[in-house]
Amino acid sequence: MTSSQPLSGLELPPLSLYVHIPWCVRKCPYCDFNSHKAEEKIPEQAYVDALIADLKEEQQFAQGRRLQSIFMGGGTPSLFSPSAIDQILRSAEELIGFNPNIEITMEANPGTFEQKKFRGFHDAGVNRLSIGIQSFNEQQLQRLGRIHGRKEALGAIHMAREAGFTNINLDLMHGLPEQSPEDAERDLQQAISLEPEHISWYQLTIEPNTEYYSRPPTLPVEDELADIQQLGEELLANAGYEQYEISAYARKGSINLQSRHNLNYWRFGDYLGIGAGAHGKITDIQTQQLLRRRKTRLPNHYLDTKKAFCSETSVLTAEDLPLEFTMNVLRLSEGAELESFKKRCGLPLQHLEPQLSQLKEKGLLANDLQRLKTTPKGQRFLNMVLAEFM
Repeated sequence: MTSSQPLSGLELPPLSLYVHIPWCVRKCPYCDFNSHKAEEKIPEQAYVDALIADLKEEQQFAQGRRLQSIFMGGGTPSLFSPSAIDQILRSAEELIGFNPNIEITMEANPGTFEQKKFRGFHDAGVNRLSIGIQSFNEQQLQRLGRIHGRKEALGAIHMAREAGFTNINLDLMHGLPEQSPEDAERDLQQAISLEPEHISWYQLTIEPNTEYYSRPPTLPVEDELADIQQLGEELLANAGYEQYEISAYARKGSINLQSRHNLNYWRFGDYLGIGAGAHGKITDIQTQQLLRRRKTRLPNHYLDTKKAFCSETSVLTAEDLPLEFTMNVLRLSEGAELESFKKRCGLPLQHLEPQLSQLKEKGLLANDLQRLKTTPKGQRFLNMVLAEFM
């Protein structure tokens, strides 16, 4: 099979919206996201106007679907005012429409300045808050370039509860500079004690084009990282948090507290992306094509009314899709139904062979005729699994 093979049988998956707000008070040394240090005054209203105009252009790709989730990321979205967030959400509802029980997540810093706005964000329609704690250790927070301290980190979830939030995620990193397994355990125990509905617990990685890449810190060795991972997974499981993705843990209960927005990414759903540097993935049902859309990266270019919002649209080919699909769905503990490959990629299951057979023989994929999922060994060596589809 070649990249010229046409796709057929594509079905429209659920639709989400990602809104990128690119400014931060300070750029963290580990961050490789499209974020920029804020000047004295952020052009908030001009950016909101641009986001709405951008969404009007993306509206055509909804193809009759309503939004099942919205995620406002950055940068630091909580630098914006509640009234700006309200404008964005109202426009999204008017232009695309919301499914009942839509999940609307905002990333927020635990700093005191942002905490004062939590109630306003809740009143604007945000119903899930993702708080970027990263660590509760003062020394680590300084090393990571964070602008908050332990006191603000501990107070943030209390302020969020006071504001009315009943669905809160805490972002926490491990494998930090000179961090011992005992240090990582204390961080995680502190997060668990705050009883958030969701914890995103992931290892610090050194990415190109970051300060840490040019001046690498001393990180824990492989044996220590393995000890931290094993210890953390046991702590979270014993505290009633279920791991449903590589770095995502949701509290067990009668209500599904897994991130619906991220699940749509990992299940190879569709999402519109608006804002400087935002990405989108769209199923064009009429042409039977899968599209990737990328927005212009620099905020001043994005705000320039003479420039186009979209800097690139590319078509995913039959050659691209085995890797594109597996690198998402295999992050999930549940994997995906094999039939979903045809529905989401427009290709027969044979397109995944002989890789499936080889990986099952190696004990990296489960011997399941209905689902595509890794074994525990395959989850530990996921990069090895994905290399088979490259």
